[in-house]
Amino acid sequence: MVTGTGNPYKPLTESEIRAAVESGIPRELIQGKRLLVLTPDATRTCPLPMLVGMLQDIVGPKAQSLDFMVALGTHQLLSEQRILDLYGISPEARKTTYAATKFFNHRWDLDDTFRRIGYLTEEETAELSDGLLREQVPVDINQTIYDYDLILILGPVFPHEVVGYSGGAKYFFPGISGGEFLHFFHWLGAVVTCPGIIGIKHTPVREVINRAMRLVNKPVHCISMVVKSSAELNGIFVGGYHESWEAAADLSELVHVVRKDRPFHTVLGICPEMYSDLWTGGKVMYKLEQVVATGGQLIIYAPHINEVSRTWGRYLEEIGYHTVGYFLSRPDDFTHIPRGVLAHSTHVRGVGTMKNGLEIPRIEVILASAITEEQCRKINLGYMDYRQIDLDAYKNREDEGILFVERAGEILHRVK
Repeated sequence: MVTGTGNPYKPLTESEIRAAVESGIPRELIQGKRLLVLTPDATRTCPLPMLVGMLQDIVGPKAQSLDFMVALGTHQLLSEQRILDLYGISPEARKTTYAATKFFNHRWDLDDTFRRIGYLTEEETAELSDGLLREQVPVDINQTIYDYDLILILGPVFPHEVVGYSGGAKYFFPGISGGEFLHFFHWLGAVVTCPGIIGIKHTPVREVINRAMRLVNKPVHCISMVVKSSAELNGIFVGGYHESWEAAADLSELVHVVRKDRPFHTVLGICPEMYSDLWTGGKVMYKLEQVVATGGQLIIYAPHINEVSRTWGRYLEEIGYHTVGYFLSRPDDFTHIPRGVLAHSTHVRGVGTMKNGLEIPRIEVILASAITEEQCRKINLGYMDYRQIDLDAYKNREDEGILFVERAGEILHRVK
């Protein structure tokens, strides 16, 4: 059963959201239980303070404990103060309302974080990937979840470059997983390509994640949100992790996908400051690639970004950004690079072809950021000086083949 409501044209009221949460989390599900809530970090738009407050009010008095973990994947760790800011918890509330609450990062950086819960066999990976990959893959998960009786996913659903639509089981994989499995399915997504994945509900990567969820052996419930803005929801669906995600993904397609009549020779996307490095800011490319005409250029306008990746920068500076064909043509050269890093590289560079050993990307990707021109050339991306760009010159010129996107990175743009 899934409880909830959604409207692609009208944000929900706070009372409608609260009613969905109350009816979707019955007393018998949580009474006397230890609950751990998995949430996104600040790279996802959603009204977390409202929902965290509701959960504390609705679930807190009934549960034995109610704790929260930021499902970082491999994103940057947050201090407790940044977690409290993310959840909208004041210093006073931390000492009173949330005095007994524990707040965790997913410590993907520590080996003792994980428990190995099983494997996907060669036969399973071959079946689920439609034969693209065939290997046995260990599945590791944050062992903290086994200190709790129920895991509650709280997160938004958007078109996503690796799985098709984010949310649901993705808060486990890669949210609180690690190791070889994370890199395996990111590379699978790269081989399929971003345009072949993003904004598609049922993808090989989603099926791989769903299969891994069978190994978790822990009750899981889910609140899937469809976000209008950081303060508004168009939909909320509460229930089983797969069913609530299904309902939210259907609504997300109506809310988060823009269809254009034709492609554009120039697209400029403004990168929001919630993406603090190119590792996350690459989402501008993922969401806009399909509306750039072949031979055209995409400009990622991000004056606040001054580094490629706080976590994976050393690898990306070594290999640069390339199409998937480039890596597939030279497999022995990159065995020391985590495959999730290779996947990110291909997603930012976009699709292309190989001809006579030469890489031919379909479009040009240009950074207008605080990353220097020398650094951009080194990592195989174009460069523009953001200080020399007149943004007004890109606005309201769609008839001339120029598209300006104000807050890029979450809304998928496609050609009809």
